[in-house]
Amino acid sequence: MEFLFYFGDVFTPFNFMLLLIGTIGGLILGATPGLSPTMAVALLIPFTFKLDATQGLILLGAAYTSTVAGGAVSAILLKIPGAPANIATTLDGHTMAKNGQGARALQLSFISSAIGGVFGVLLLIFLTPVLAEWALAFGPSHLFWLAILGVTVIGSLDSSSVVKGLLSGCIGLWLATIGFDDVMGAQRFIFHSSVSGGINIIPALIGLFAIPQVITMFAKGRHQHDAEVLKVEKSPIMDSIREVFRRSRALSIGTLTGSFIGLIPGVGGQIAGLVAYDQARKTSREQKKFGTGHSEGVIAAESANNAMVGPSLVPLLTLSIPGSPTAAVLLGGLLIHGIFPGSDLFENYPDVAWTFINSMLIGQILMCVFGLYVAGLAARVAQVPNAVMAAVVLALAVFGSYSVQTSMGDVYIMAALGTGMYFLERFGFSAAPLVLGLILGPIAEANFVQGAMIANATSSMGAYFFTGALNLTLIGIVVASIAYSVWMELRQRRYLSKEDTLEQQERTT
Repeated sequence: MEFLFYFGDVFTPFNFMLLLIGTIGGLILGATPGLSPTMAVALLIPFTFKLDATQGLILLGAAYTSTVAGGAVSAILLKIPGAPANIATTLDGHTMAKNGQGARALQLSFISSAIGGVFGVLLLIFLTPVLAEWALAFGPSHLFWLAILGVTVIGSLDSSSVVKGLLSGCIGLWLATIGFDDVMGAQRFIFHSSVSGGINIIPALIGLFAIPQVITMFAKGRHQHDAEVLKVEKSPIMDSIREVFRRSRALSIGTLTGSFIGLIPGVGGQIAGLVAYDQARKTSREQKKFGTGHSEGVIAAESANNAMVGPSLVPLLTLSIPGSPTAAVLLGGLLIHGIFPGSDLFENYPDVAWTFINSMLIGQILMCVFGLYVAGLAARVAQVPNAVMAAVVLALAVFGSYSVQTSMGDVYIMAALGTGMYFLERFGFSAAPLVLGLILGPIAEANFVQGAMIANATSSMGAYFFTGALNLTLIGIVVASIAYSVWMELRQRRYLSKEDTLEQQERTT
């Protein structure tokens, strides 16, 4: 209970002011397409040079927490995920916004994010030593099977059929191979100098989600808007709170999934949100409502991507191993002040470590309070005319893509992928499986190659990848996920065929 001793340090005037600045600034940065949590934290690093280590980490930690949650704003209102972690939020959140329930969707997302985030930070507080040892158990073979598990989710994720979902995922896996091979250094599918370094996930994410929507809005034309003006329905906050706890199954799945995946180095919140969304849908009694503006989809996705924040810092604070790109930036923030994290961090610098962790706990609550306050105002974005909205979204897409590496090549990639996705959507393909394939491709490939090298030096490939309790458990889950997706597809087809038969019988009678 040592953390309670340093709890009061968070509420000193200057520390609390930094916490407020980091929380509000993180929400704004998170809602801006292209500014990922990693970039947001990196942008704030120079502002910590004149601060001591504790104050600097409070600012960075608050920004990290609220940026992940803030990405839901653009995901819900504009269908542009503020960060990869918010991909799954678009699937039901944006549909709710189009139905005039943008305020309710934002309220559900912030409340779920706060609950998941608090749970994740509590895990960081109470189970850090145990979780650190457990995280070390994941080697290249386990991370490879975990990536394959994510690939199996593709088949049933926001697509009209398993086959189309898998094809979308395969396109994403192919796009992930463009560039230089990380191990051998060989060129692969480099058609133009703009893709010589591979396809950056942020421009791809913006293009695949934003550009098809921009083209659709421009196609509708300004004259059609008057008939399509959306009324923003008022949503009492207490109703949203009751809704979140009423959907306790989706909340639990999201929180536990996010905590589990956040602990594994190199996986990331984008996978946590998508896997949680998929599992919440598979175990729900209202599966058909997912993708049509169902609250469970928003709750599961947002609770997962914030629940992973706390556990993702476990390897960093105890083993000096950054568990995510954002954690690597936080490591730089520590090193700037001469603090090297490790097993003795809590012994040598308990005031820094515990005050930082406590500030993240309070930051989750502040993020929820400020998020709920602006939810009703932000939801009015849905009432902006189509022509104006399309122009604003296009400008944000160009700005977000260019700002990642200050490269026009990223803008061209964004435009090309977005245009291609527009035509794919006409044939029933979805952007979410494609993005997931693009994200998981490098993880699966890198860990397979590393595992193959280790296997060649120690044992056979079969023994390395197909033996061991953890490997067998992950393989079993992969097989079960594939089988379930196929079974659900067949079940849905039988149901539809029965409905068609009944309709024909009614017509004949």
